[in-house]
Amino acid sequence: MVKRDAVNTFFRKKPALMLVALKKSSRCRYGSILAKEIDCTYSHAIKILQGMEKFGLVLFEKQGRVKAVRLTKRGQEIADYVDKVTELLKRV
Repeated sequence: MVKRDAVNTFFRKKPALMLVALKKSSRCRYGSILAKEIDCTYSHAIKILQGMEKFGLVLFEKQGRVKAVRLTKRGQEIADYVDKVTELLKRV
């Protein structure tokens, strides 16, 4: 099994990448920047983030005309686990 297939078997790729991308920086991030980092459209990134907001994983913070996104404490914990599992699966 190819390493990427192992990760894709356990996680939906883009949401998992989104959590890990948010985890890498302690500051607030913008949806457009996150979309570029995980290679998806802005609208898809916002849809993913809105789903995460419903589960209490991220918060949107209005900064002027734009909304910044940051992980909640719960989101940080889950992002840590996702990152750890992803690293373990890369060794398969």
